Amino acid sequence: MKKETKLTRRQLLRLSALAGAGAALAACAAPVAPAQPAAPSATEAPAPTEAPAAPAGGTIQVLHRQEYFKALEEALKKQTEEFITSLGYTPDVSTVNPEVFGDFIAKMQAAVAAGNPPDLAYHGNSVSVMYDSDIVEDVTDIVDELVGKYGEIVPASVPRNARFDEKWWSVPFITTAGAWFVRRDVAEAVGVDVKQLPKLQDRLDAAVKMSDPAKEMYGWGLTVNKSGDGHGLIQTAFQAFGGRAVDETGTKITFNSPETIAGVEWLATIYTDEKYKPILPPGVESWTDPSNNEAYLAGKIAMTQNAFSVYAAAKRDNNPVYPNTAVVRFPLTNDGSIELGTGGAQWYTIFKGVKNRDVAKQIILHFIDPAQFTPLSGLGGGLFMPAYKNNWTDDLLKLEPAFPTLKEIMFNPTDYTGFSYPAQPNAATDAWFATGFLSEMMANVITGKMTAAEAVKDATEKGIAIFEEKGLPQS
Repeated sequence: MKKETKLTRRQLLRLSALAGAGAALAACAAPVAPAQPAAPSATEAPAPTEAPAAPAGGTIQVLHRQEYFKALEEALKKQTEEFITSLGYTPDVSTVNPEVFGDFIAKMQAAVAAGNPPDLAYHGNSVSVMYDSDIVEDVTDIVDELVGKYGEIVPASVPRNARFDEKWWSVPFITTAGAWFVRRDVAEAVGVDVKQLPKLQDRLDAAVKMSDPAKEMYGWGLTVNKSGDGHGLIQTAFQAFGGRAVDETGTKITFNSPETIAGVEWLATIYTDEKYKPILPPGVESWTDPSNNEAYLAGKIAMTQNAFSVYAAAKRDNNPVYPNTAVVRFPLTNDGSIELGTGGAQWYTIFKGVKNRDVAKQIILHFIDPAQFTPLSGLGGGLFMPAYKNNWTDDLLKLEPAFPTLKEIMFNPTDYTGFSYPAQPNAATDAWFATGFLSEMMANVITGKMTAAEAVKDATEKGIAIFEEKGLPQS
């Protein structure tokens, strides 16, 4: 890999955080939440298993991401400290608050350069950027051992994000996913079967039935405004109709097609046709990412697409919508061939120059063992799920009503890469997505400024300019 290419890729990946494939995985980073009540004793994790004593010597520094549930964060920290102590070392386990800690990757680059990186980090940052920065250790031996014990890694897209040059540069630790969330009680009252909503049109038809503006209940709690949620919906719509942003190589733009135009027209109709006005919550045209969460938790919308944090918040706060929430898989394409969504991984990473790699490996193997992992998952409300097929045990699936559906989402056999599907994301696709052109395109159609065909052509031309700037000619 040439140095010039690395620099371009690193800069663009930072600028386009959560873009491209990340748009489908944006749900994966655990948001910060206020303190939660202690977890019930029935789900407390067991004490660390016995491990062979290691020579006493020094401190083991481990960094953890923040968790949505404080009980999970504290349990993982406590058990990590206990396990390190059992190995004969002094634990130094810190929770990384992004607002305080700052740029994680920049801090790790500085630590590696100074020769004092942490022994291990659990995080959700870009492994690709860290690999391109040459600050991570090859952990193929650890991943191979875990796969041998616990089966294939899920979802199918995970290797794209941490396996480069036939080697693994971080260990998949947990998985998270988004989903569609439907008020089961509202659906049942109007005869909607939440298990029979495979495609977008089925969901739109259900939204019409579930809407009752007189009772402040709106069926379609989804926006096309500039936001992660809005861009995700637009992406789903054009891909459902068969549109694709790029070809299989990821180097040629194929966005301007009859299929993309059909998807844009279908989606725009929801926000322009008077017959759909009763299904739209007031102000939906200007919603941002928190808006649908707030509306769902307030009992105002019957259906939305979101990160699993909306479900976790309902559980945490004993919100009455929690027991009435059905978790629904992502929609299929109109031909039924592809499920348009999956999950993503969070990582254990060992940095270059680490002084206690063997200890880091023991920690990784210990906490991915279902004996430790399953009870911790029960504290996570769907935001701390296994990354290995055989760890989706019956015991785990019994812990939360939503877990069986989460398993189906994670086991999606399609290597779905989000906006760039069917290609692997690259700097050009990420940069194009990061411009927010999808919401601009929809605004042009909804306001009548352009037809769908004109808006798609305009968006394509913007993409072509970016691709050609990055050395990918389109003619």
